[in-house]
Amino acid sequence: MAVARARWHRAAPDLPIHVDAASGGFNAPFLHPDLTWDFRVPRVASINASGHKYGLVYPGVGWVVWRDPQALPEDLVFKVNYLGGQMPTFALNFSRSGAQVAAQYYNFLRLGFEGYRRVQQACQDVALHLSSRIAGMGPFELLTDGSELPVFAFKLADDQAGYSVFDLSDRLRTRGWLVPAYTLPDDLTSTEVMRIVVRNGFSRDLADVFLADLRRHCRALAAHPQAHTPLAPEPFRQGFAH
Repeated sequence: MAVARARWHRAAPDLPIHVDAASGGFNAPFLHPDLTWDFRVPRVASINASGHKYGLVYPGVGWVVWRDPQALPEDLVFKVNYLGGQMPTFALNFSRSGAQVAAQYYNFLRLGFEGYRRVQQACQDVALHLSSRIAGMGPFELLTDGSELPVFAFKLADDQAGYSVFDLSDRLRTRGWLVPAYTLPDDLTSTEVMRIVVRNGFSRDLADVFLADLRRHCRALAAHPQAHTPLAPEPFRQGFAH
């Protein structure tokens, strides 16, 4: 059996892996340094991350890095005849502003590894504080708790609550909280959840203000089951809009 497995391993294709790190690329290195997911994995050839999510810059910048020049597909490189010479580039915004790039570079230099670690740790501490308090409220059931990313989701534990997460999202919006409510993908569309993303600047004090508003609206909706008036007619209601 061992010989058969060894032969299969030699014959198996050696496929390169692209890691869509998105938010995790700016969290895992600082919060979970022992997690092996990056170029320490031999087959990982490229990694992308979103600077505008947890890189602490405004929307419009994302990053992709390759293990080595050989891992960069030639099809992605554009030869641009610019100012009298051929300039190879694989950026998608050749003629757009580089302000986000400059801001990201500044943060790298200004904060360094330890600075990013402290920022992301503070976000995770607030996320764990929020999720533990929400879990203890009664009407909710956690699906995640923020112990991996400073992001967690929860749903109503009781299907007979008399209101939905969409009702609750509507009410929270009146207090300025944009908490998306949505159904899970195909085969789980009957499960309706709310998701909270904790980012830099969302302090413990703000978290406690949010929890107070959440309790207040839960009590209001529970006191008038099936009798509350939606803030918008059903066809126009939405849990979140970008």
